[in-house]
Amino acid sequence: MLPATPHQVYELLMDERQHAVFTGGEAKISREVGGEFTTFDGWASGKNIELVPDKKIVQTWRADDWPAGHYSTITIKLIKTPKGTKLLFTQTDVPANRAKSIARGWRDYYWQPMRLTLEAT
Repeated sequence: MLPATPHQVYELLMDERQHAVFTGGEAKISREVGGEFTTFDGWASGKNIELVPDKKIVQTWRADDWPAGHYSTITIKLIKTPKGTKLLFTQTDVPANRAKSIARGWRDYYWQPMRLTLEAT
């Protein structure tokens, strides 16, 4: 649960300036299906597969220390609730030896900083 509208959460994830502020790393993010992105100063990269503004983001995603050519798929769904936005997240095809650190990374470098950023506004 995040204390914001689905639009605010979508913009934090898809607007390169807002994304860079809450993650602390440079982001280049296309807002087009098929467009590419990089985050955390190029550490993570991928392509937009499906974008439904304020509702859903589906992307291929990889970290720069993964085996060459290995991509996972992330799906983020944003559901409006009376108290804000419920964010549903899944990620498939993460290399097995990276699964725990990637799961912890989403929590530590995305969800918690997003919550703090939204609470401060």
